[in-house]
Amino acid sequence: MPASLTPEDVRLAVRAVVVHAAEEWPAGPKCRNDGAAYPCRLHRWGRRVLEAHGLNERQIDALVRHGNPFVHVPFPFVLTGPRTPAPPGPAPRGQAGRPVAPGVRPVARPGGSGRPVPPPATGRPRWPRAS
Repeated sequence: MPASLTPEDVRLAVRAVVVHAAEEWPAGPKCRNDGAAYPCRLHRWGRRVLEAHGLNERQIDALVRHGNPFVHVPFPFVLTGPRTPAPPGPAPRGQAGRPVAPGVRPVARPGGSGRPVPPPATGRPRWPRAS
């Protein structure tokens, strides 16, 4: 694994974890792509690269569940950087009781009709949420 990651490394790692996902067989889980025992070599490499890039297990599993090997992962990925201890007291909350990432303000949406308002089109694909 290279000492410094490039956007191409991250792109290839996403493809590796999605294409080489687990598939259940009577003998146990096998790699969907090459039939090797799961996790195969490329799936393990992809996970190591994505973890080095800053994604956690839940986010990588969300990528695999999403199933799109061409999904865009921002570079550099900064939302899950080094964890700092949380200050005492309640966590900041955004709309609908969701936690807000540090440095991000909750979006105030114009309302009144009760219908959901679509997010603004930015031209970039949305990041799949880890559920």
